[in-house]
Amino acid sequence: GAETAEGAGPTMAVRGDPGPSSEQVPVNADDPVWGDPNAPVTLVTFQDFQCPFCARVHPTIKQLEQDYGPGTLRVVFKHNPLPFHQDALPAAVASQAVFEVAGSPAFFAYADLLFRGQRNLSDDNLIAWAEEVGVDRASLFRTVRQPAAREKVARDMDLAQAIGASGTPAFRINGATLVGAQPIEKFKELIDQERAAARALRGQGVSPEQIYPTRVAKNYVPPAESKPAASAPREDDTTVWKVPLDKSPVLGPPTALVTIVEFSDFECPFCRRVQSTVDEVMDRYKGKVRLVFKHNPLPFHKGALPAALVSIEARTERGDKGFWDAAKALYAEQTPMTDEQLLDVAKRLKLNGFRVKQVLAKETHKKVVEADQDLATDLEARGVPHFFINGRRLSGAQPIERFAKLIDEEIAKAEDLVKKGTPKARIYATLMKDAKGPPPPETKTVPAPGKANPSRGPANAPIVVQMFSDFQCPFCQRAVPTVESLEKAFPGRVRVVWRNFPLPFHTHARLAAAAALEAFAQKGNAGFWKMHDLLFAGQKQPDGLERAALEGYAQQIGLDMSKFRAALDDGRHDAAIQKDEAIAKTAGINGTPAFVINGYFVSGAQPLGAFKKVVNLALDDIKKGKKKP
Repeated sequence: GAETAEGAGPTMAVRGDPGPSSEQVPVNADDPVWGDPNAPVTLVTFQDFQCPFCARVHPTIKQLEQDYGPGTLRVVFKHNPLPFHQDALPAAVASQAVFEVAGSPAFFAYADLLFRGQRNLSDDNLIAWAEEVGVDRASLFRTVRQPAAREKVARDMDLAQAIGASGTPAFRINGATLVGAQPIEKFKELIDQERAAARALRGQGVSPEQIYPTRVAKNYVPPAESKPAASAPREDDTTVWKVPLDKSPVLGPPTALVTIVEFSDFECPFCRRVQSTVDEVMDRYKGKVRLVFKHNPLPFHKGALPAALVSIEARTERGDKGFWDAAKALYAEQTPMTDEQLLDVAKRLKLNGFRVKQVLAKETHKKVVEADQDLATDLEARGVPHFFINGRRLSGAQPIERFAKLIDEEIAKAEDLVKKGTPKARIYATLMKDAKGPPPPETKTVPAPGKANPSRGPANAPIVVQMFSDFQCPFCQRAVPTVESLEKAFPGRVRVVWRNFPLPFHTHARLAAAAALEAFAQKGNAGFWKMHDLLFAGQKQPDGLERAALEGYAQQIGLDMSKFRAALDDGRHDAAIQKDEAIAKTAGINGTPAFVINGYFVSGAQPLGAFKKVVNLALDDIKKGKKKP
């Protein structure tokens, strides 16, 4: 390519040629890249969106980009989601999907949001933030369903291991190693050295395209074979969690001294990878260990839920053996799995083809999956694979040594219980008696609502649901029928209160909130909820939240149009909106929808079961005379 002067050139490559590569630290066409492809200094970064040190160094990288400019510095992003960070892999795959759809500018904008919202990398937020950077939900889902994004993340992880970048954040600056969230001076020292070296090479007639591979060949130091990889921080594995087995599939005898409960997803590459380790565990500890399976298909793995349903049908028809045969077959399938593949698996397993088609069409058995997922939520086991060994947590695709350590400890404890008279078949139940139950829901303190807050339901209802919402937020819209179902489930006992929380990146949300408050001012609660319904319905239309649409809704419900227009023009409801926003900020609420139910916090468009659980807890508190948290 043509020579580019320092300080000139494009800020980001959208897609296409990412610039020079090298054998040791390659730069590929599917790498998000900031800066000119032929910049003299290339900073390759290996990061994990859930890693606090990555979040800490992120502003440093942004400052380096600003200080050096795209003509001098090229930044290349590679993924290294660590196995003990449960939300890191979904975030990595989603971010790579954003890149596949919209290129590097959207990727880096998305990365900013991921690091900023690192404490809440929920599926809802992954989708909402993608929409914020211009990638709609359908495009995100379609891309995530394809193998390219997942395979790219896996290749980056393999590269990180191969070059000794096992922890995060890790950097290679023209091949030279820098590890951890270092101060900016450390980066500048290396970058300045490399600028000088690049100038010298140019003086010797080396072309811009050859500077990166030449400097990497000079700087790169392969990881010493004898040097142990940096060990991942160990999570506390001494807590024994209360993990009910219920009627889940079991492999192994009821007299086993150790029970392993596995939460898994048939499309998850890490779940697939760990199965050989699980097989080795079952073989090594034959008769002493039993395996119990729980479903947790992640929403980004589009074939995972249908696969789970087919596996449950296999068990329905052929018992536990049928389930384990199905599991083995499903893990072996190419992903993403299609219904045709699943029907072929069913045929090979000699299942009833008509029943399997019905299962896929009607999502029969979904309640079994949802119950397992509710349990996973209770146990804070969001990522997969996730294991509980006699109640002790082990997350991720861990090596056999990590399993063996816990199993050996638990066998010793179990043998001691047997010596003291506990029957082998009662070991697990005995351990569960004193095990730790699910943690109570998070609590938030918000003021009691007043007459100025739109609401519905009895004023003296024992349950008050304060709903922080945004009329442009797709997840808020999704939560509307769930809240209505909650009211039906507890007739006369729930009061729903609206709190305005228009998010800054939803450009129509604030005016929509003002429109709803003006409907409330003119026609009370009835007017507010009519406008509420029209606004959420309008969200699905291209211009459904534009000013003209708002005026149309106001006419539909019979508002005084001169007052309505004046209210939108003069900002008379701004103070009320800002008051709700301040309440949210003080309470530590930073996304929508968010619900405070008698002091208990529910974040996101959760399933009805999650809301019912909190309402029942709040009702129980009332019975016991406990004050609201």
